[in-house]
Amino acid sequence: MAIIPCGSTWVSQWGVRPQFMLRSFNINKSLVSQYCVSSKIKYLASPSSSLFSHESLHALFDTGPSQNAHRCRGARFIVRADTDYYSVLGVSKNASKSEIKSAYRKLARNYHPDVNKEPGAEQKFKEISNAYEVLSDDEKRSLYDKYGEAGLKGGMGMGDFSNPFDLFESLFEGMGGMGGMGMGGRGSRNRAVDGEDEIYTLVLNFKEAVFGVEKEIEITRLENCGTCNGSGAKPGTKPTQCSTCGGQGQVISSARTPLGIFQQVTTCSACGGTGELSTPCNTCGGDGRVRRTKRISLKVPAGVDSGSRLRVRSEGNAGRRGGAPGDLFVMIEVLADPVLKRDDTNILYTCKVSYIDAILGTTIKVPTVDGMVDLKIPPGTQPNTTLVMAKKGVPFLNKSNMRGDQLVRVQVEIPKRLSGEERKLIEELANLNKARTANSRR
Repeated sequence: MAIIPCGSTWVSQWGVRPQFMLRSFNINKSLVSQYCVSSKIKYLASPSSSLFSHESLHALFDTGPSQNAHRCRGARFIVRADTDYYSVLGVSKNASKSEIKSAYRKLARNYHPDVNKEPGAEQKFKEISNAYEVLSDDEKRSLYDKYGEAGLKGGMGMGDFSNPFDLFESLFEGMGGMGGMGMGGRGSRNRAVDGEDEIYTLVLNFKEAVFGVEKEIEITRLENCGTCNGSGAKPGTKPTQCSTCGGQGQVISSARTPLGIFQQVTTCSACGGTGELSTPCNTCGGDGRVRRTKRISLKVPAGVDSGSRLRVRSEGNAGRRGGAPGDLFVMIEVLADPVLKRDDTNILYTCKVSYIDAILGTTIKVPTVDGMVDLKIPPGTQPNTTLVMAKKGVPFLNKSNMRGDQLVRVQVEIPKRLSGEERKLIEELANLNKARTANSRR
């Protein structure tokens, strides 16, 4: 791209949606044609120029005759950039280098693709890096302040910016990546990768969940390959730098559009983002890990319920390139009991008693998680009364010395049919009740 001077006029051969503004001019068009414009039209409308056609330039300058004579140097084209780098970094146009650097570090930490997985974060990271690269360089900043992005493209050949990940790595060099977080440009792509977590579903019966249990389970996971010691390379061979990405692990492609040059960063398909190529191990196929079965002993604490999740550290898949192994997450499913129902740490049970027992009171056997227990039904118990059996419920999770209660709901059974003798006794009881009621009203 080139910026063509014409007196005090600048025209970009390739720009980002330039907006042209004519300021304070009264031009003798014939003079412009003779001294300033006609020669530039030939250049800008030539096959090497992709901005203007020959016809559009003549229409723009309108080099036909004019009756008014004015000065050529009063004409000016202003090319305005679509992107405001100062706004991208959130600094003023008078910001110092240290302020610009501080703003970039803060934003780059937040939007680095290794940290921010939201859609658009990587594109935002590139914009931040491009803005910093320009504003941190005195010469580029001066061109940008005068002519916008078109000026940068004129002074930078094709307008290509450097790899944003390399810029990030160089700025955070010696700081352990992102301030000790182990994240950066090229180093982050070649760093150790932690293993993935594994999930196992464990089914327990009702009492096992209430009181806890020790189980031996069998899991299948990825472990380091013993043949290549996890490197993924065939023994006796050494990895070489990927020629496709130059060891970066990423490939940058540029495309020219009417809006400017767009860059896209993608993971290198040749090396899978590692930046290295090697002869794959015959055992693991180059992954560095093989799938194996292992039996482990698992202690389930008292009080777990369906949906509970147990974490067993370092029993997941092995990491790559020396990364830490993942964890094993055991998901609990509890089978329902046909008699006892669970409500958090309480256990619910419904019993049935006759109307005689409800009136006179009695003692019945009630099933609990501890076995059969005697429960006293007080005289005069009303239908749907709830009796509490203290500390016969579920132990509190991680507090086995504390337990919930068992709540017993009493259902009083009323017979639908009575024998002659039963009916006679009930009628006598009813008469006694009527007489007592009448006496109480006197």
